[in-house]
Amino acid sequence: MKKLIAAALATTALAAPAFAQDQIEEFRIGILGGENAQDRMNNNECLRVYTEETLGVPAKLFAPADYNGVIQGLLGGTIDMAILGASGYAKTYLTDPDAVTPVLVKVNTDGSYGYYSVGFARKDSGIASLEDMKGKVFGFGDPNSTSGYLIPSIEIPEITGASMQSGDYFGDVKFTGGHEQTIVAVFNGDIDAGVTWADGLGEWEDGYNSGALRKAVDAGLVDMNDMVEIWKSKPIPEGPLVLRTALPADVKEKMTALLAGLNETDPDCFYNVAAGEAQSFSPIGHDAYLSIIAARQAASN
Repeated sequence: MKKLIAAALATTALAAPAFAQDQIEEFRIGILGGENAQDRMNNNECLRVYTEETLGVPAKLFAPADYNGVIQGLLGGTIDMAILGASGYAKTYLTDPDAVTPVLVKVNTDGSYGYYSVGFARKDSGIASLEDMKGKVFGFGDPNSTSGYLIPSIEIPEITGASMQSGDYFGDVKFTGGHEQTIVAVFNGDIDAGVTWADGLGEWEDGYNSGALRKAVDAGLVDMNDMVEIWKSKPIPEGPLVLRTALPADVKEKMTALLAGLNETDPDCFYNVAAGEAQSFSPIGHDAYLSIIAARQAASN
């Protein structure tokens, strides 16, 4: 039954649109922020090499300064594939419903494809909850990040009874530029607390099994024993791996197969692309993100 569902999803996702290209001369992969640009490039270099081998054309990696750079690249046709956050996909879809097609999603080690927005602070700060954050500086990664802003901007006001505007409840609300920047800023004491993303599985000391905290631990940027969790969101659907809808059908099929089999082909490469320990990349469809699209729409009104 699962195989039938997966096949149906894949068939639907890869259906060729009337305006599909006949061929491509290169393939461009966009990488969302979460780490510094060089680390993002290094961690995805293996995927670039596999892409060239699979498609027989040059492959390039792009690591724009912010989430919007990847979104605009997909909308403008200068980026062909990316793993988006759910909110980033929602923005892309709301701008142009035909621009990209979600095909795969990262599945966690427990078989789920959800993750969490996690609020955290230094253990020695004395901050242990959102109540302790009143009047203090709270850092968020990017306005187009699901866990780094959209979900916190909806759920945190329900707890505080106040808006996310600087000076309303929190002394200052700052955008740091990305998940890694938020984590480092909190660890260094530049801001009082921040939010980032994690699968919520495994041990806090490891930065959980996967996510931005795990990548920061792997890079030696933080010691989680010096940090404390102060808030966790409700489960969020993991963002999709999307392909530009106008790509040739055979390109979409080959890239979907490459990513779907990456966990078995090259576990180390899979670990880097998936931002930590995970089970696989498995089929996903547009309907999985209807709630996030609705939330993004409501937030913009």
